Amino acid sequence: MLLVLNVNNTNTVIALYSMTAGRTGPLRRTWRISTKQTQTADEYGILVRSLLETENVPIAEIAGVVIASVVPPIDWILRQFCERYLQHKPVFIEPGVKTGLPILTDNPGEVGADRVANCVGAYQQYGGPCIVVDFGTATNFDVVSARGEFLGGAISPGLNVSAEALFARAARLPRIEIKRPAKVIGTNTVDNLQIGLYYGHVALVDGILERMIAELGAATKCVATGGLAHLIAGDSRYISEVNETLTLDGLRLIYERDTATNSKRPGRRPAARQV
Repeated sequence: MLLVLNVNNTNTVIALYSMTAGRTGPLRRTWRISTKQTQTADEYGILVRSLLETENVPIAEIAGVVIASVVPPIDWILRQFCERYLQHKPVFIEPGVKTGLPILTDNPGEVGADRVANCVGAYQQYGGPCIVVDFGTATNFDVVSARGEFLGGAISPGLNVSAEALFARAARLPRIEIKRPAKVIGTNTVDNLQIGLYYGHVALVDGILERMIAELGAATKCVATGGLAHLIAGDSRYISEVNETLTLDGLRLIYERDTATNSKRPGRRPAARQV
């Protein structure tokens, strides 16, 4: 089994892929937990072991681990957890890992691991050019060329972050459920807030996509992923696909490419990658 962790600022997604003869197979199960910087390696070990037990998978069956993290303070904790409980050194998505994705930005080392995984997964499944819109704590726009190169993108505040900022600065405004409004002209405060937050974010997404597509100058596939993808994508003029497992699939592909590269080097074991 391959264990995949996608560690974001708000949530961590844990996924389990089947593995046969060193090759990964279908996605078996995913779990979403809160990201806590105070969580210890032992707590991760207890949690992951418990999750695996729900699938009747002994922890000894984990043959490899790949991690994308945008929360550097907990990376060393995750390394401890993997080495202590899984007996594997994890593959972190970082400079030096064989992703198969040329990064054509000014500073490739600053590109987030989740964005790299999104682009790898999107190009494998949809080809290029394509744009991935990842709805998380931030809303990321990642652009892949027709040749499978990461060209760059954009980052905007996520929908929940925008809402929290508004509630924090406007004492009289109530906290509301963020959902698709039934109308566009609100007749009360709750309606007004839902309309402004929801359609404001839809307009932000489509406005950026429209300009990116014009700059690419080609037929471009727009794919959404992340926790709020289904909420926003339905009213977007440009998003044609929602793929909830895109980041995880990208991480799986990177693990395969990196371990295959390392296995050809004498004295290296895929499951014991030094990072």
